[in-house]
Amino acid sequence: MKFRSKLSLVAATLLVAGVAQAADKTFVNCVSRSPTGFSPALVMDGISYNASSQQVYNRLVEFKRGSTDIEPALAESWTISDDGLTYTFNLRKGVKFHTTKEYTPSREFNADDVVFSFQRQLDPNHPYHSVSKATYPYFNAMKFPKLLKSVEKVDDHTVKITLNKQDSTFLASLGMDFISIYSAEYADKLLKEGKPETLDTTPIGTGPFVFSGYQLDQRIRFLAHPDYWNGKADIDRLIFDIVPDATARYAKLQAGACDMMDFPNAADLEKMKNDPKINLLSQEGLNIAYIAFNTEKAPFDNVKVRQALNYAVDKNAIIDAVYRGAGVAAKNPLPPTIWGYNNEITGYEYNPEKAKALLKEAGFENGFETDIWVQPVVRASNPNPRRMAELVQADWEKVGVKSKLVTYEWGDYIKRTKAGELTAGTYGWSGDNGDPDNFLSPLFGSDNVGNSNYARFKNPELDALLSKAISLSDKGERTKIYEQAQVILKEQAPWINVAHSVNFAPTSKRVQDYKQSPFGYSYFYGTKVVD
Repeated sequence: MKFRSKLSLVAATLLVAGVAQAADKTFVNCVSRSPTGFSPALVMDGISYNASSQQVYNRLVEFKRGSTDIEPALAESWTISDDGLTYTFNLRKGVKFHTTKEYTPSREFNADDVVFSFQRQLDPNHPYHSVSKATYPYFNAMKFPKLLKSVEKVDDHTVKITLNKQDSTFLASLGMDFISIYSAEYADKLLKEGKPETLDTTPIGTGPFVFSGYQLDQRIRFLAHPDYWNGKADIDRLIFDIVPDATARYAKLQAGACDMMDFPNAADLEKMKNDPKINLLSQEGLNIAYIAFNTEKAPFDNVKVRQALNYAVDKNAIIDAVYRGAGVAAKNPLPPTIWGYNNEITGYEYNPEKAKALLKEAGFENGFETDIWVQPVVRASNPNPRRMAELVQADWEKVGVKSKLVTYEWGDYIKRTKAGELTAGTYGWSGDNGDPDNFLSPLFGSDNVGNSNYARFKNPELDALLSKAISLSDKGERTKIYEQAQVILKEQAPWINVAHSVNFAPTSKRVQDYKQSPFGYSYFYGTKVVD
């Protein structure tokens, strides 16, 4: 059976009565796993953002396609007070929320929706604050509870946000997925019906695609929003086909059952480059794959142990075996593609003898036993976490450190990590706003211990530097501070900085004008398909 002639089999089965086949444009995206949720305020992973905020929602400002530059979105324009503390946003008029079988909006987008979306996360007494057992991980990681003084409606099309202190990253942060704008009217309706959690499981937004259904671990469906404020998408139907095995995703792409796939096997990249049915897009990732040490737990509370295990790892072997050359060894937590990167730092070279000497100085001449946690999912920063962990395990054993590989289901893995159960483990991070602070504060700030600071690293000197940096507007001054911060992190070694990956997007030949996101997300508005 052919998967696609003029139209894919998947698209054909989804046609509604009266719609001609030739007019239907269906895009099938083969993804590696199910999202953890459909509410961008509640999640902190790219696949969940791809299935929610990137398609269903908008934000006040957004990033230009394929860029880290912001542009107006739900806010047409804004002004900033002279003291840098008050931002006044002029909201776009005529923006329509999605209409579905279950919900028909009675009004257009206005300031009430903005205030609701902020206050839900900000105000512990808000009626929606505790709905869905919400913890707002990214809102907290960005220190918004301390940063935001007030979010006020001036009139239906004007919102004033006042900060407690200057923050040079604030506008860029408003383009991030966690601060997507929800419908206050939809939320009120659900609250009155006694089912507020539906806000987070059946999303309603203003974005280019309307959520139309989810079959657990099978597929997610979206339809083009016919009244989208920026013009209807070229794609009529968007389907996320959940295919955990990368080889199976590639086979579907080759057969025409998928138009794009995520996270290809590194071993398949050379074949894809020469495959006449496929366009292999690539872009240097704004990411880092790392091994985090729990700096609160012995023996990883000893800086010499952490330094020793940095020297024990052969990163070049990992680049060859895990990334197949589609990545670079990391010496800093910041990727070299972001401003503020300190290229003067000398990374930890592979030096087992130095590792042994440091372990001896730390009182572990005969080594010790530990666990290495292995993230159970492939992410943009790491194409094969288990293989990476196996190589690290073998390297550590050469210096006397014996380790056992352990893993958990993804949600449990993160929950246990945040609770401080971690010993050492594999993790990854992709930047979300193009600013160095978006790496350093969430990942190393003391305020984020128990949230996104998985190493539970606390350093008052680093905290002071990061706080000072975001209060400054001069990029040169901020760069100097971030360079200092990276020196501290090199010396304290809360992580092993392993690699920065190249992000790949294999697409079928029928896909036109798809632009890769520097943040590693999949955004399909503006993409076209031709048969």
